[in-house]
Amino acid sequence: MANRAPTIALVALGGAAAGFVAGWQLPAVMTADAAPIDSAVAEDTAYATLTLGERLRGEITSASELNGKDGSRFERFSLPLEEGTLIEIELGGPLQGTLTLYDDHEQMLATSSDPAYYDAPRASALRRRIDEGGDYTLIVSGHDLHSYGPFTLTSREMELIESDTLTMPMQADGWLQDGADNYTVTIEESGLYQIEMRSSDVDAFLVLEGPNGYRREDDDSAGNLDARIADFLEPGEYRLTARAAYAEGSGLYTLELAPHEYADADALRNSGELRLDEPLQGWLSGDALVYQLELETRSAVTLEMLSDDFDSVLELQGNNVFASDDDGGEGLNARLYYPLEPGSYTVTARHHGDGGSGLFELRASAVEIDELPENGQLEVDHPISASLLPGGRSIYEFQVEQAGNYHLEMRSNDVDSYLELEGEGVFLSDDDSAGDLNARISTHLEPGVYRATARSYGGSDSGAYTLSLSSE
Repeated sequence: MANRAPTIALVALGGAAAGFVAGWQLPAVMTADAAPIDSAVAEDTAYATLTLGERLRGEITSASELNGKDGSRFERFSLPLEEGTLIEIELGGPLQGTLTLYDDHEQMLATSSDPAYYDAPRASALRRRIDEGGDYTLIVSGHDLHSYGPFTLTSREMELIESDTLTMPMQADGWLQDGADNYTVTIEESGLYQIEMRSSDVDAFLVLEGPNGYRREDDDSAGNLDARIADFLEPGEYRLTARAAYAEGSGLYTLELAPHEYADADALRNSGELRLDEPLQGWLSGDALVYQLELETRSAVTLEMLSDDFDSVLELQGNNVFASDDDGGEGLNARLYYPLEPGSYTVTARHHGDGGSGLFELRASAVEIDELPENGQLEVDHPISASLLPGGRSIYEFQVEQAGNYHLEMRSNDVDSYLELEGEGVFLSDDDSAGDLNARISTHLEPGVYRATARSYGGSDSGAYTLSLSSE
């Protein structure tokens, strides 16, 4: 079976800090240490029973019980619950209100009001796994002393996966509680597969381990705080771990397992020649992929790497050129622009960081040019003022005579500045470290020859800029 941690915490689906109580003795804002329901009041007051699965209507009026702390009004409901059920209760209707659940020992278990959601307009729902069967008490409270009106209560038992064995394809809901859920997934045929973990309650994190030392993990590749592992899998038994990032948080999540939408592995190209104006698709699975680019004429070359599965990184090397880009394209896509002499070049496609795998598209295009931009000379404390052409870049060389800390800075009111620094085993880049859209690289440099490349972020803007080099 999957590892199921005991459920002791609430997942709030939006909400606002509310002054609500279940009796005269409770504080205006609920916490896990809040006092229990006032027994004397509870025993003398008859209140309706809410049956799990039914829809119930009510109303907060001036005749409802009074919260002596903040003047808000509230109604109580009895809620019989069985051990092991995961319940969801939603508050609807015009009332700006909050839900609070107590056990039969008068201890508060869960509230739809949570400090993380204080800026939201209303608290609308709560979820809770019931560890012990009994008669529970549900409190519907007005948001404040001005909150009155009709409301509806909708309750249901949520169906969760109970097996630790998953099949391909399938979709299943699970519940995390301060731990991890472990599953077994059997892959019958080799191919491209995708596993996603989505949750509005926790920062999803997936780990997949399998035959021959296979291991992949992912945090946010599915967007927002959702996780996705997309990869080529060989037949065998895999162990899938679903957990919250940093092992923090609890709540509902959904697992989706299916063949990847691009399942034709034979059509992918993971090496070989990258031809101009002939986009190719490849599959990245951990290790970087290398392609060869041949240029017959002097050209300004644009390289693009696009992927919905991971954060793309491109590297270009050859004929004394080394350049790279992470997010120069849209979103997390990579884009490189570089004037090149005729010859052979290596294009490396990889992902940013330690994780990431999946489908990508690689493109190369070129425009013939008459000459390459001349390299300029940059000296310490002698700023250079120049201009960038659309899609262009300027390259400068400088000599470091004495080891020390240096600051390379590019400022512009016209373009989003982007700097690259390479030489003596150093390769660094920066976008906005100088504030606004200005770039700055501050680092320790040993004696030697270095090259600074000034361009715009994305490579398409044009305009004036100032480049400077200083030392401490």
